[in-house]
Amino acid sequence: MKNLKYLGLVAVAAFVQSCGTSSNVAGSKNYAVNGDGFKKAYNSITVEDLKKNLYIIASDEMEGRDTGTKGQKKAGEYMISQYKSYGVSFPKALGSYYQTVPSEFMKTRNGQLPESENILAYIEGSEKPEELIVISAHYDHIGTKNGVVYNGAEDDGSGTVAVMEIAEAFQKAKKAGYGPKRSILFLHVTGEEHGLWGSDFYSKNPVFPLENTVANLNIDMIGRDDAENRGKQYVYVIGSEMLSTELKKINEQANKDTHNLILNYKYDDPNDPDRLYYRSDHYNFAKHNVPIAFFFDGIHEDYHKPTDTPDRIDYPLLHKRTQLVFTTAWELANRPERIKVDGKNTR
Repeated sequence: MKNLKYLGLVAVAAFVQSCGTSSNVAGSKNYAVNGDGFKKAYNSITVEDLKKNLYIIASDEMEGRDTGTKGQKKAGEYMISQYKSYGVSFPKALGSYYQTVPSEFMKTRNGQLPESENILAYIEGSEKPEELIVISAHYDHIGTKNGVVYNGAEDDGSGTVAVMEIAEAFQKAKKAGYGPKRSILFLHVTGEEHGLWGSDFYSKNPVFPLENTVANLNIDMIGRDDAENRGKQYVYVIGSEMLSTELKKINEQANKDTHNLILNYKYDDPNDPDRLYYRSDHYNFAKHNVPIAFFFDGIHEDYHKPTDTPDRIDYPLLHKRTQLVFTTAWELANRPERIKVDGKNTR
């Protein structure tokens, strides 16, 4: 997650409960969360895969993944190799998985950042391909300082591997004949730690029209707990009803249909002194009137420290949160009508 000082403004295998008629998903019952299409994809998200990928993404070899560095590019190459192994391709308009973010775009108070890349993987919808769900996470971190690697396992290695697992699950559903009806973009953005640069660049240079973007589900830090919620099965959900009251309801139903985590709305308070609604990549969608939900687990003692390492991740909880985001995305992608924008981005 982007540090406030940069703002300027400032388990085990999952059990899926039967939900009867709670889902609005269209067509065959197998698109509902008690159907075979959903359950096989949902259960393909595993603790083992999340852990395997995170130990690589947040390894010393990636040198803390600072924007535009060799280590970040190496992490990106690994991510792309995984997408290829899943059979998940890139948007045709790009011609590759890379969207270059020029150095001159990323100007900070300390000068310009090196050229870097957003990484985009894509599954085209079977019935409404022009409508798009974006699932995002930033894959940069803060690099190496005085020879010490800041691995960023939680921030935001956890979100990065969650997006990858969700993409694999949707691709497995597609292979089984239950591909998403709307298109899904799996967006890994760069430059978040220095100022939300990658998502800002995408929002100003969208590969798919923002007016066709149904929602953005953003994942930034979902592998730990904070002191306030120590030991609890929870996740903070931020901004889910700011622009669409339907989005909050869909996410809450997805939660009831799966792990029934505690959904904590503390940071939805307009007077939140931490201003978290503004501090991750979803905000560059929200300011363009795209409904968002931001999944987050709080600020803990290893935030932006070299002790943010993969051995400190709560993998069963990361697994549950990942499955919650997948379930929310599944409903958004397959329901008959796109969610309505019935709120205002007034903060």
